[in-house]
Amino acid sequence: MHPGDLTQDDFLGGQLVLTQPRTGYRAGVDPVFLASAVPAQTGQAVLELGCGVGAASLCLGRRIPGLDLYGIERQADHADLARKNAEDNGISLTVHDGDLTQMPEILRARSFDHVIMNPPYFDRARGSMSPHGAREQAMGEETPLAVWLDQATRRLRPRGLLTMINAAERLPDILSALDDRLGSVVAQPLSPRTGRAAKLLLLQARKGGRAAFRLAAPIVLHEGAAHTSDREHYTPAIQAILRDGAALSWG
Repeated sequence: MHPGDLTQDDFLGGQLVLTQPRTGYRAGVDPVFLASAVPAQTGQAVLELGCGVGAASLCLGRRIPGLDLYGIERQADHADLARKNAEDNGISLTVHDGDLTQMPEILRARSFDHVIMNPPYFDRARGSMSPHGAREQAMGEETPLAVWLDQATRRLRPRGLLTMINAAERLPDILSALDDRLGSVVAQPLSPRTGRAAKLLLLQARKGGRAAFRLAAPIVLHEGAAHTSDREHYTPAIQAILRDGAALSWG
């Protein structure tokens, strides 16, 4: 990409500076929430499916040092930016070019303690396409959710943990795509304000888990009943996640 087509953006209150495309899909708060929800420990191996410019993996790596971080990304220019961002921020992240439907042999040959992913939110059978090619690939579902979940499950070690973020409206699709390899499923709604319907959803599932499904109490992102000024109005807990890199406390 031409330098004029790129921006540099602060994440985690400036603890990370990520280069990403000026137009099309741009990483925002969603990968930060995803990273905050992963209970990884130093020394564990983590794979991100569809890692984009590396936002989620690098936010996780900043919070928890010593992780063995891997990503796969099918857009070559985004994969290159993920490598650049890892190097610029001093975090080790191995990024493989490729489509998760044709997983590179080097990734098929190993397993991971955690698989994380931020699959496209929108089922294009129910909506229209974005005019921006990169944004459409990131946000418009081309590879079915069932394939994402199958590939994630295959890459997990026994008792390994899948963590994902998606639109709340996709919860029925996610649950219907899960099979008996994954269990102990927890769904965590993220509500913009008290009394508002959740727009986003975090979900965790354990390979070989047997606990009953749990729908957690919603986490409210913003204070107050309505947006009243230009400032963000995030709750203190959400401020700590977005600005300080704190871990998310599941409801």
